[in-house]
Amino acid sequence: MPYAQVVKRTHYCNDLSESHTGQTVTLNGWVSRVREFPDTRFIVLRDRTGIVQITVDSSNPCFANADLCKSEFVLEVTGVVQARAMQNKTDAYATGAIEIIPSNLEILAKAKPVPFPVDGTPVTASEEIRLKYRYLDLRREPLREALKLRSKTISSIYQFLDAEGFISVETPMLTKSTPEGARDYLVPSRTSAGNFYALPQSPQLFKQLLMIANFDKYFQIARCFRDEDLRADRQPDFTQLDIEMSFVDVDDVLELNERLLQHVFKQTLNLEIPLPLPRLTYADALNRFGSDKPDQRFGLEIQDASSILAESGFAVFKSALEANGTVRVLVAPAELSRKQIEALEQVAKQNGAKGLAWTKTTASGLEGGIAKFLSPTEITGLLELTGAIIGQTLLFGADSKDTTLKALGAVRLTLRDELQLITADSPRFHMSWVVDFPLLEWDEDNQRFTFMHHPFTSPTLEDLAKFGTPEMGSMKARAYDLVINGYEVGGGSIRIHNPEVQEKMFNAIGFSTAEARNRFGFFMEALEYGTPPHGGIAWGLDRMVAVMANVETIRDVIAFPKNAKGADVMADAPSAVDEVQLTNLHIKLR
Repeated sequence: MPYAQVVKRTHYCNDLSESHTGQTVTLNGWVSRVREFPDTRFIVLRDRTGIVQITVDSSNPCFANADLCKSEFVLEVTGVVQARAMQNKTDAYATGAIEIIPSNLEILAKAKPVPFPVDGTPVTASEEIRLKYRYLDLRREPLREALKLRSKTISSIYQFLDAEGFISVETPMLTKSTPEGARDYLVPSRTSAGNFYALPQSPQLFKQLLMIANFDKYFQIARCFRDEDLRADRQPDFTQLDIEMSFVDVDDVLELNERLLQHVFKQTLNLEIPLPLPRLTYADALNRFGSDKPDQRFGLEIQDASSILAESGFAVFKSALEANGTVRVLVAPAELSRKQIEALEQVAKQNGAKGLAWTKTTASGLEGGIAKFLSPTEITGLLELTGAIIGQTLLFGADSKDTTLKALGAVRLTLRDELQLITADSPRFHMSWVVDFPLLEWDEDNQRFTFMHHPFTSPTLEDLAKFGTPEMGSMKARAYDLVINGYEVGGGSIRIHNPEVQEKMFNAIGFSTAEARNRFGFFMEALEYGTPPHGGIAWGLDRMVAVMANVETIRDVIAFPKNAKGADVMADAPSAVDEVQLTNLHIKLR
């Protein structure tokens, strides 16, 4: 097929309306579908804005080419906009009141039959097939709209931060391997045999160096890399909005980010976000919801029943409390079947619990499950504590506090989905800050403390004196997470700007002075040249857009994502390389 001379497009499909009737237009796009009648061909032409119908009857010189058209052929169409007859108009799509009568119809490219429909027909192909043919999947409206939302989000971020006086700075992609909570992706050096660069897990050190360099307000839409096990909201390479500010405290960072969030949601979704956002302490989030990223679009808060059941004759409760554990209760707003309870028990076990006790509320009080082990006083106390009404189910966890809360937190989310607790009356978005995180957490494998966020997070000022004392595990961080609909979409902290405090932090997590200097020497030296107090935050941009677009996986808001195993099945990556490349990099495979 010879190449046609392309005529410049005059309009996109959705630009057209009845107001263009009588005008000659030129359109470019793909054949979405063709309806064939003996003397007429109706071609639905699609571009990135929408669709429009091209009507070609047998008397039209374009009929021969129209008769050749198949799905996903690429066309150039020049023709006159014509209003449809009243009985043929449709509200199913934006251009349903018009059609194009072509004077020229060129087939610019043919297409093989596609492995799955891209014209709006429901797709039954597996995600693996869709990822293999990602360029076809991206022709589908849901993915295209999600990526348009992502583009608008990024545009609105630049607009807001530029007006606030922030400077966009790009930081290196090839840098030094430093521990930041996940494995690094390493890049071997050709010119320095046996040595490696690392791809950045985040721009953490560099954005702090920019504060030392007096940039004062920095931001970047940054590419980041982490070699970790994947799930729906993780990718080996991902994008974050990175922000850092000098001479600020926690309230300053949160206030700016709330206004930025408000701006983004107004610009992209035309939604008003009321400010200020609510704040929840880390301890309160765990105690009430069993998670440090709670979904607060629905209730079902966890209650502490330990004092009510302190003298319980039920062996499971008794043994948990004697071991300084806890008994917590969650009220399911329905009378659950035995099958549903067994499924929830499996969820609890998958999250560390030994089981899930239960009983049901009836007109007589509590019946079934563990009711026979409860005294009348305990039953009264539980009903008063929970406010449970007839026809509901009480679910109990009894173990160490951490295990119990984690298990019931997972059960709570399962109930959300099983009982469809997110309804049309629920808030579309619930946003909050989680604050007052622990600075350190205990690493059982290595029998020492490690950082909860990263080793540059500042402790609260009142906890500074606890470094090196038995109270070190109770230190709190000047850290904060942004949570939307049960997803952590952002997190940050005020940083350590005092070299002596930074050294104490390294010592607290088991780094000797020599090891700290080896890993972070350039940064520790920089701290000694006059470092302002500073802090910042990073938004997981992929997660943020996924929540805004209401999709289940961040893969649906990334143009060319990896699959659940971290592989690019379209480009066949990772893949083997030839011996010459390995030799140049001084690498020999075992």
